[in-house]
Amino acid sequence: MKISPLLCGAIVAAMVPAAALADDPRDPAMRNAAARARDSAITRDLNRRENARVLKRGVTWRVVRGGRGDEADDGDYAAAARDHERDMAEYRRSRARYEQEMAGWRRAVAACEAGDDAACDN
Repeated sequence: MKISPLLCGAIVAAMVPAAALADDPRDPAMRNAAARARDSAITRDLNRRENARVLKRGVTWRVVRGGRGDEADDGDYAAAARDHERDMAEYRRSRARYEQEMAGWRRAVAACEAGDDAACDN
């Protein structure tokens, strides 16, 4: 089913005014100090809940990745840094090996093109 671009445009146009009014300082419902305080309390509660959800997700990630519990340990960072350095050293060794092999291959190609038939076997 093909969706009309006109329909998509209408939906977006209908949503934009609602989003634009979300923090309207001239909103009649927010003229009352009690309403502003209630709105602030609701926002604070939503932020706290989201923070708790994110922290829980982070703990779950640590448990899944490393088998650790709730404690945030600076040793985790140090271990990850050591792992990273080890991986980078392996990458550098691998890259140097690759560059040497490519240089040898290029020499063989050049020798083959120059008429050395023995170099063409590679």
